[in-house]
Amino acid sequence: MSSSTALVTNDATGLGLLAVILGFVFYTSNSSHPFWQKFYRFIPALLMCYFLPSLLNSFNIIDGHESQLYYVASRYLLPACLVLLILSVDLKAILGLGPKAIIMFLTGTVGIVIGGPIALLIVSALHPEVLGVSGPEAVWRGMTTLAGSWIGGGANQAAMKEIYETGGDIFSIMVTVDVIVANIWMAVLLFMASKAKQIDAKTGADTSAIERLKVKVEQYHAEHARIPSLQDLMMIVAVGFGITGLAHMVADFLGPFFEANYPWTRDYSLTSKFFWLIVTVTTIGLALSFSPVRHLEAAGASKVASAFLYILVATIGLHMDVFKLFDAENLWYFAIGIIWMLVHAGFMLLVAKLIRAPLFYMAVGSQANVGGAASAPVVAAAFHPALAPVGVLLAVLGYAVGTYMAWLCGQVLQVIAS
Repeated sequence: MSSSTALVTNDATGLGLLAVILGFVFYTSNSSHPFWQKFYRFIPALLMCYFLPSLLNSFNIIDGHESQLYYVASRYLLPACLVLLILSVDLKAILGLGPKAIIMFLTGTVGIVIGGPIALLIVSALHPEVLGVSGPEAVWRGMTTLAGSWIGGGANQAAMKEIYETGGDIFSIMVTVDVIVANIWMAVLLFMASKAKQIDAKTGADTSAIERLKVKVEQYHAEHARIPSLQDLMMIVAVGFGITGLAHMVADFLGPFFEANYPWTRDYSLTSKFFWLIVTVTTIGLALSFSPVRHLEAAGASKVASAFLYILVATIGLHMDVFKLFDAENLWYFAIGIIWMLVHAGFMLLVAKLIRAPLFYMAVGSQANVGGAASAPVVAAAFHPALAPVGVLLAVLGYAVGTYMAWLCGQVLQVIAS
């Protein structure tokens, strides 16, 4: 469709519509009305943030491919969002959880990296046509965005979309696979959380570290959390967009440099400006986590980052066409997602049993990868409300490693597809 046929062609009006949609979703998802409570028990709020904007594109109200909203969100809001999420990584606190928590988190990451290629091998053996499409709509490119989402989150997913130049159609399918499969797995984890004591007793897991952690987390938040002042918010904006500007400057130099001098590095994304943009903000964010700047988290840096992220999510939704989801051919993509998640889950459960890790570490380690900062605290809080920040802590570690590990998974997928 061309922009002239869409009802809304002004991006300012489009942004207004997306803002109203996000406001509606957040207002209703936190409503005490019985209808909305029941509705969001079955339909995740995150899915609505993708789905409602996709209706604007599907019914030709906004042409998502003509709109520049996604470009602006991915180039300006996404890097700022990553910086603000990563600067709050407290590596000392994460290490304080003990080696088992980190082992389970990294096991989840490895499970995603190897699960994608295994799923692609299995499904392509059963249905070879799944490898029939090449170019931007190739299935392996779509799977890189799923890897980004399942190791880090929406920001890393968008990063993979740009780095591997994923087409809009395969991406919209993978977004749906992502949300549906990930939420089924989250439901399984929440069910397991309700049986945690029985499961830990059977496996002989030592949960004393978790009990000590509950007390420590409660004390930290009582001492540090504060209502943000205008100065706090302006500092958050300065750090987020200041580093985004610096990262653009670095990317504008490194991308063309590798293109001109080492053209063979194109296969490893080193000629992509967007690759260097994301790697630069991730690296600076990690460096800042060791500086006093990390205390901006107490003033709500990650909340500002999450607001940026949801705007990005809504602009991604503008590229979805819901009518493509009813295509029977898409069932094979769901098969890829389900096999992928089963490999991840099986790997997690096996390692948890071998090292006698408490169920809490397994569940939160998995959700910190698959669900990210939006849902890892939900799973953590299912064990104890005071543990919710631990979910955020591990999820933010996921944001930090997500770009690197999803890129690695993408390289393996590319080899299998070719």
